[in-house]
Amino acid sequence: MDGKLLIGYVTSGIYFILALVAVSLELWALVDCLRHKPSLFVAASKRTKTFWLALTGIGFLVGALTLVTGGSSLGLFGIAAVTASCVYLADVRPAVREAGSGGGRNVGPYGPW
Repeated sequence: MDGKLLIGYVTSGIYFILALVAVSLELWALVDCLRHKPSLFVAASKRTKTFWLALTGIGFLVGALTLVTGGSSLGLFGIAAVTASCVYLADVRPAVREAGSGGGRNVGPYGPW
């Protein structure tokens, strides 16, 4: 087997695994966004549910398209899709969950006290 061919198979496999991880992350963000009520997004001051559904939905479509093409065409749109999903999961999701829990007075940073 030629060395270039082997390197091609390895890099294609790595790109496919990265695309699989990215589409999983984007699907997680989309499903989580679907679960929450629209009023919680406004209460948490994080745009609207429609905005985040559109962003995570488009991100998932871009990720799925990348996965179908073998993961080698991640490109700028794929990076933007993963970034949008990561922003949702790291910033919006915790704020919406906190707004949904009621944010009681006797809740500390590590749980109720």
